[in-house]
Amino acid sequence: MQTHEVFNQSVPLYGHNVADDATLLDGLVREGAEWALDDIGRLGRLAGTEQVQEWGRVANENPPILRPYDRFGHRIDDLEFHPAWHELMSAAVANGLHGAPWSDPRTGSHVARAAKFYVWSNVEAGHTCPISATYAAVPALRDAPDLAAIYEPLLSNSHYEGGLRTPLDKPGLLATMSMTEKQGGSDIRANTTRAIAQPDGTYRIVGHKWFTSATMADLFLVLAQTGAGVTCFLVPRVLEDGTRNNVRLMRLKDKLGNRSNPSAEIEYENALAWRIGDEGRGVPTIIKMVNMTRLDCLIGAASGMRRGVVQAAHHATHRKAFGAYLIDQPLMRNVLADLAVESEAATLLMMRLAGAHDRAVRGDQAESTFLRLALAVGKYWVCKRWPAHAAEAMECFGGNGFIEESQMPRLFRESPLNGIWEGSGNVAALDVLRAMGKNPHTVDAFFAEVALAGAEPSIERVVNEIRSQLRDLADAEVLARRVIEKMALVLQASLLVRSGNQAVADAFIATRLDGDRGSVYGTLPRGVDFAAILDRVSAKVG
Repeated sequence: MQTHEVFNQSVPLYGHNVADDATLLDGLVREGAEWALDDIGRLGRLAGTEQVQEWGRVANENPPILRPYDRFGHRIDDLEFHPAWHELMSAAVANGLHGAPWSDPRTGSHVARAAKFYVWSNVEAGHTCPISATYAAVPALRDAPDLAAIYEPLLSNSHYEGGLRTPLDKPGLLATMSMTEKQGGSDIRANTTRAIAQPDGTYRIVGHKWFTSATMADLFLVLAQTGAGVTCFLVPRVLEDGTRNNVRLMRLKDKLGNRSNPSAEIEYENALAWRIGDEGRGVPTIIKMVNMTRLDCLIGAASGMRRGVVQAAHHATHRKAFGAYLIDQPLMRNVLADLAVESEAATLLMMRLAGAHDRAVRGDQAESTFLRLALAVGKYWVCKRWPAHAAEAMECFGGNGFIEESQMPRLFRESPLNGIWEGSGNVAALDVLRAMGKNPHTVDAFFAEVALAGAEPSIERVVNEIRSQLRDLADAEVLARRVIEKMALVLQASLLVRSGNQAVADAFIATRLDGDRGSVYGTLPRGVDFAAILDRVSAKVG
């Protein structure tokens, strides 16, 4: 008797084009980066290969190891990575995810880069942290033109090289930010790290940072106190003479997810630094970096949703239960379609914000005003939606999804991260209130964007509800999450009506605005065009 015959199991999802995503590709054209379609397609095919997917798995399962000392007892504060990490980093850098818009600033370059980040994040999320931080460091670094002239070309070079070397001797550099302290967290004005000015114009940094990620970076953008207040500084890990700067990696954080990315406690022991921007203006300087990484948090969450629903739909296509494939069973079709609707709304919003960012960088004030509020709203909402989405996608596999080999637990562990990093939910909500109070034009710009959907009754009704709630801000903080949720939904609905798939738009409005659904995924009403929606998440292999 055969006891080990394998049947009715799915197959690994290899050999598909991760960029085969109509919402992504349509957005690329609409937002001014049609010229990048071929590049995105090539990267998508690479991301879907078995080899690259294995790099992601292995890098995650073999996190970095801290080597504080060499064999003789010398302090080296080095990190050891699995070769798969370096393969992923090399591919990301070669494809310009870290800096192509700065070295090749053509129209749509930031949109193209966002699309690549979305596609490549599908492989493994941990290594995208240093990629994101390096990309985001450039606008902040430009507050010190002399430093930017030296380091910006190296931060945008398409050559990756791991390890510690003198920055100017390496063909390409990576950057990270170092802000969070144990007593302050997001309250960076409470930082106690100090910067002491030196006669030659440099500074010495002394302090303890509680949580700094991408600690293999060559350059750290560090916040420290001077007599004038919080100020931003550039701290290299290795100095020009080849000696190591006094940047001490005390211990690596044992994180829920994002395990391939080394996050550490750091002590700066009179570390040599150069000031970026004016003294006391460190927050406005570092915010230029933070806002760009916030957009990447949203992109990463949208990418994770897409990966979850595509993997779930692939499994359901190959697995039978009760005499029929899961994909053909009404209840599973409802769940998968609901996940697809959420994913498409997130991707569409991501592409619109990437387009606004691209135009804002080029001096479009209207787009900059819109982005100021919309990014905070979008980052809050999309990142909040991902954990429940990842859990439901995992459940589509049944017990198979709870097993590490399915890769769904890795996706699930990753899902809360983007809602926490670069400002947790409450910080994002407070940022929305701050933007409204500081510049009321951001509110006008936001609703002008929503109004582009035309006379859509459900959108108009919810917009009126929001405006009514905004008139009385006596309990603004208490009600902030409720209001921001509605703002995100009307913005997504407007984008779907204008630029999305009709079946997806109808399902979104019926459930997210009109409330014709339950509290969990898989409660879409009758009349939804399930076939049209599910066709958009079927992975085409080969």
